[in-house]
Amino acid sequence: MSKLFKKVILLFNVFIVSTFVLLGCSKNDEIQSMVKSYENLLNEGNYKELYNNISKQSKEYISKEDFIKRYSSIYSSIGVNDINISIGEINSKTEIPISITMNTLAGKLKFEDIKVNIVEEDKDYKIVWNESLIIPNMIKDDKIGVEVDKAIRGQILDRDNNKLAYDGKAYQVSIHPSVFTVNKDENLSKFANILDVSIDKISEKIENQNPEHKIPILKVSQYEDEKINSLKTIEGVIIDEVDSRVYQNSEALGCLIGYTDNITKEELEKYKDKDYNSQSKIGKSGLEQVYEDKLRARDGVHIFIKRGEEKITLAKTEPINGENIKLSIDSKLQENIYAQMNNEKGASVALHPQTGEVLAMVSSPSYNSNTKVTYITKTISNKWKESEYAHNENRFNNAYSPGSTMKLITASIGLDENVLNSNDTFDIKGLNWQKSSDWGEYYVTRVKDPKKPVNLYDATKYSDNIYFADLAIKIGKDKLIEGAKKFGIGETLDFEYPMDKSQISNKGKLDNEMLLADSGYGQGEVLMTPLDVAMSYSALSNNGNIMKPRLVISENKEQKVYSEAINKENLENLISCFGAVINDEDGTGNLGKINGVNLVGKTGTAEIKKSKDDTEGSENGWFVAVNMDEPKIAISMIIEDLNGKSTASHVVPKVKNIIESYINN
Repeated sequence: MSKLFKKVILLFNVFIVSTFVLLGCSKNDEIQSMVKSYENLLNEGNYKELYNNISKQSKEYISKEDFIKRYSSIYSSIGVNDINISIGEINSKTEIPISITMNTLAGKLKFEDIKVNIVEEDKDYKIVWNESLIIPNMIKDDKIGVEVDKAIRGQILDRDNNKLAYDGKAYQVSIHPSVFTVNKDENLSKFANILDVSIDKISEKIENQNPEHKIPILKVSQYEDEKINSLKTIEGVIIDEVDSRVYQNSEALGCLIGYTDNITKEELEKYKDKDYNSQSKIGKSGLEQVYEDKLRARDGVHIFIKRGEEKITLAKTEPINGENIKLSIDSKLQENIYAQMNNEKGASVALHPQTGEVLAMVSSPSYNSNTKVTYITKTISNKWKESEYAHNENRFNNAYSPGSTMKLITASIGLDENVLNSNDTFDIKGLNWQKSSDWGEYYVTRVKDPKKPVNLYDATKYSDNIYFADLAIKIGKDKLIEGAKKFGIGETLDFEYPMDKSQISNKGKLDNEMLLADSGYGQGEVLMTPLDVAMSYSALSNNGNIMKPRLVISENKEQKVYSEAINKENLENLISCFGAVINDEDGTGNLGKINGVNLVGKTGTAEIKKSKDDTEGSENGWFVAVNMDEPKIAISMIIEDLNGKSTASHVVPKVKNIIESYINN
């Protein structure tokens, strides 16, 4: 045989083998594509389109309507999602080996070594369908059973064991259309007026519904007994008790505690490794969200195939109750602070200066968490809309420009670094000052010209920006940054609730003299949270030490020193100066004076400007105070956008009322 002939035969054999390999690959690719499409349609719940992927013989076995109904009822009842189909090695033209995993109410189900029959019809591969493709091991006439053993979500308690959040009851309000619509217009009007809801929305819900089927309308809080009793007088209204998360009936705690709600598809995907299911409730904001892993309840679920009288278990889990958490929060103090803030935008934090226990964390305006888990009235909806949904912003963990409350920190650093002698005076005439002509047209301004040289006592009492700007320059940028860290500025705070990080500047540096000067009196780029400010002043009544703040005292039981912020030899001097702010008649915080109560503190007004030339910027008002004899409370409050009001006359009296009530009670 010639070499040429051998080469031709060899090439012909290679061609035949390659052709068979390519044909095999092509078939496998088609099958892979078909199964992937099937998986996607299952996850989308698109059972109508899924029906098109089954064989003609299968379609004679089950109608499209029954096919869709079967899948929908079974998968919804057991909470199926995140279906994953893996294909094994294909060795047959008519059978595909697959494995299936799916998330359910009872966790992940896994089925292996499943054989799926396929046929080729009209040049496409189709699946030979039966009930085992819904749930492996199912046969015709089988049903799926689900038994739920309810678990209890953990409670959130205040320091006196009052329940701030717990699993309780609410009222499900439903309508029986055939009875309700006998006097439809009258009943709709009564119903809408009692619940303060839109007539049109209720009417839409009952239109084109089976007149003999009960239609759920909304859920009403257990605190609304008067509404429920009124609803019971309307024919065709049905009231049922249902399980619900229940919160203390107060707006004061809404932003702090938060609320729970149904898990979303996005959350299911985000937490797919945590065994949530489509019927899970999850913390949406506040402590309900922060402590979700600890509070979370995991219902016990038994999923089984019902075959006559037999129960064939597919999955079974035991219920796991959530853990309770106990807070250091004093609910009465929280309520009082919120009432004093009167729905103005702002925040307030109070703590015990010698234990670090956080007594109150208030954001204003806020919301009643029960509203979030039941329904929203027209009145509340309009109120939220008018305020541009201000209640949704949690302000107590925001970092703000601290204004003159920064002056305690600057003074303490100046004394530490021996660049400040409290008796030394600084003689500046007028309301404007600059260190040198290098500042161009930029000046530091003060509100009052004392018309005399001022020392630390006077500068603190009058809140003299010029004095503290000059002091910051004398301290120097590096020492001011390092000294501020002793008060936590620029440091990461280990605290149970996520807080904005404080800063000395945007870059962590004080690059120029003007920025350094501004930082000394709390402007520039300094940012502090209300908690940071309260902690700083708590050192005055705790021998110079700042305690580590504690919110969840069921976990954080031990008192710890966070920082030795103020040197003890400087304490008496600083207490005297910052006491003058309140105790002296011409002090900026004198309206906060309480007879028989020794307070120290500081006012602050922070200008919020887009630039140095901005003449339309707003002002935030601060007041922080701590009681010195048998210390019980250090409290800071910020009111945003004073709108022409003064900090001294508007913010200071609020804090005074709070402290006076708290100490007397």
